[in-house]
Amino acid sequence: MNLNWQEFLGGTGARIDRGLVTDFGEPAAELANASEATLVSPLTHLGLIEVAGPDAAAFLHNQLTSDVKHLASEMAQHSAWCSAKGRMLASFLLFHHGPDYRLQLSADLLPAIHKRLQMFVLRSRVKITDLSGTHPLIGLAGPQAEIALQSARLPVPPTPLSAAVFAEGVVIRLDSRRFEIVVSLGAAPGLWQELQSHARPVGTPVWQWLDIQAGLPLITEDTKEQFVPQMANFEQMGAVSFHKGCYPGQEIVARTQYLGKVKRHLYRAHSASPMAAGQAIYSPLHAEQPCGMVVNAAPAPAGGHDALAVVQESFVGAGALQLATAGGSQIDIEPVGPGFPIP
Repeated sequence: MNLNWQEFLGGTGARIDRGLVTDFGEPAAELANASEATLVSPLTHLGLIEVAGPDAAAFLHNQLTSDVKHLASEMAQHSAWCSAKGRMLASFLLFHHGPDYRLQLSADLLPAIHKRLQMFVLRSRVKITDLSGTHPLIGLAGPQAEIALQSARLPVPPTPLSAAVFAEGVVIRLDSRRFEIVVSLGAAPGLWQELQSHARPVGTPVWQWLDIQAGLPLITEDTKEQFVPQMANFEQMGAVSFHKGCYPGQEIVARTQYLGKVKRHLYRAHSASPMAAGQAIYSPLHAEQPCGMVVNAAPAPAGGHDALAVVQESFVGAGALQLATAGGSQIDIEPVGPGFPIP
């Protein structure tokens, strides 16, 4: 996080731990209002990469799982980058910035992904830049989110995954009640003050809980190379094209789809104990090996923790799933159904 942005947020009451905004002084109250109130949150757990140049579209199209070449200028799309074995190295929200592209991803992956992308540029006319220090990301959610945008003189994208440009950045609608705003550093403090007059400031954990409720997984350092895209419902999110050309891991991703070999699926999980990305999940039916893994987790408003988890389907019906070790805390799970915003 940019130090100026961090100092500004600290001056407005943000409590910051290792670069993440944990809360604005009332974590329990912030979380309790997550479902019903209009909220604004600094998305300090996310980073931003720009891919610019004449070959940017072709370069990304040949690397990512989604159909970059057919992404309309006023739309965003979910995407992923896979290893040669078809395992996701990172997940993205991809959108345009004029003729160029921007990739939003987990901040803890950004240095490694930035470096690895550079290795594949070769002779492509492409420039890859880390924008995390110059373009903060802000989340806005709740019943009055559109009114808050209008009061801040920002555009309101009309449909899920549509994007609208303004002078200092872009607004992306995630779903009916949530938006992300990418804004230049110089304009961020003024915009934050405008938004917080209509929305309650909350820490990153509240936004992460909203992502879990929306069924939107985020690949992080703790889960990289653990899942093929279909295990985490990426094909349902419109993040995988089965009609484009080759990309790293494409053969395995396609074979998994057409042969119906996906035996692990995304579930929403709850536990009375804290959960964290990368934690193993066990079944007493097969205590020697884990049957799943936590993808993302956050404190739940009603107590305990909620998470998205990838679990082997054959162990789901038996119940009694356990966290971290065989005999660990019990986890209750339910399917994450369709309904993702697909353009």
